[in-house]
Amino acid sequence: MTKKTLSFTLLALALLAGSAWWWRSSGGLEPAAAATPPKPAPQAVSLAAAQRRDMPVVLEATGTVVSLNSVEIRPQVSSTVRSVAIKEGQFVKKGDLLFSFDDRTDRANLDKARAQLLRDRATLNDLERQWQRAQELRAQNFIAQNAADTVLSQLEAQRALLRADEAAVNASQVALGFNAIRSPLAGRAGAVAMYPGSLVQPSGAPLVTISQIDPIGVSFTVPEAQLGSLLRSDRAASVQVRLPGALAQEPLLQGQLSFVDNSVDPATGTIRVKGALPNERHQLWPGQFVTVRMVLRMIKDATVVPQAALILRGNERSVYVVDSAGNAQLRPVQLRYAAGEAAVIEGVQPGERVVLEGKQNLRPGTPVRDAAATRPGAGSAPSPASGASRP
Repeated sequence: MTKKTLSFTLLALALLAGSAWWWRSSGGLEPAAAATPPKPAPQAVSLAAAQRRDMPVVLEATGTVVSLNSVEIRPQVSSTVRSVAIKEGQFVKKGDLLFSFDDRTDRANLDKARAQLLRDRATLNDLERQWQRAQELRAQNFIAQNAADTVLSQLEAQRALLRADEAAVNASQVALGFNAIRSPLAGRAGAVAMYPGSLVQPSGAPLVTISQIDPIGVSFTVPEAQLGSLLRSDRAASVQVRLPGALAQEPLLQGQLSFVDNSVDPATGTIRVKGALPNERHQLWPGQFVTVRMVLRMIKDATVVPQAALILRGNERSVYVVDSAGNAQLRPVQLRYAAGEAAVIEGVQPGERVVLEGKQNLRPGTPVRDAAATRPGAGSAPSPASGASRP
């Protein structure tokens, strides 16, 4: 071997030794360690805890506000309007004067009937004195019995005539009373159709309509499938009304179920229902369309989760539940009732955390973390899971 060849061999060995040192110092992995796959990072999802609480079974429908009592005011006699005591849209009390008619003829008839009564009463007093004298004379045999009987018959006829006169006076008073129309209920007056000087007749148009405003009713229909729950609740069911344009956080108007129709409409498969509500502030108006919410019953100690946690696959329902190791596990559940954003289910225990958002990318066993817990500022505010109500 020449000197030049020996130099090349030593140089190659040095390069090989340097390469091995550099590989070890740069963190090269051993073959066994390189074969183990890395653990996946937890997936960020939103969580909520299942709650134990009483869940109301609610029925919602579109209803129409109706007056519980509405009366068309019509005259009972043909006459002329003398005065109108109300204004259009005025609130009236029961017994308030509405209209006055020309009553001169009826007053004259009443005065005539009273005069007739006074005249016949004077005649009756005279016949009573004659009967008393006839009894005394008959006791002394100064007159015959038939003479006494004649006086008695005249007395009895006069008494009957006096009762007829009293009835005529009462009839005249009633006829006179028809000339003043008073409100039969408390409510609000509609448009006034007649004015002073107008001729009115019983067969004509109504003078005005009085509608009760407080309390007021709401009429709506419910599916016949809810009839059983409706009848079981009877009139203890509460009726809640939301006004058009009202904000979600505004309180609902509260009332009670007052009427369930006696038959189901076969054309629509619905039954008509009414509720009665106090209306002191006159927030409800007849003819107004409102949203009605009726609580039929309560599900006691129900397990409630947000509907967003449910996974729908045909007729099957399931949720992702986070186990103690922080992994998402798919669990089948039974849906008992759903309303709004909440659902009553079976198969999950109160306090267990379920996945709301992000479940579309999950597989059973995937580690998860609560996105709200790692959000900036989350250290000072509870996450949805920790903020859920107690089980």
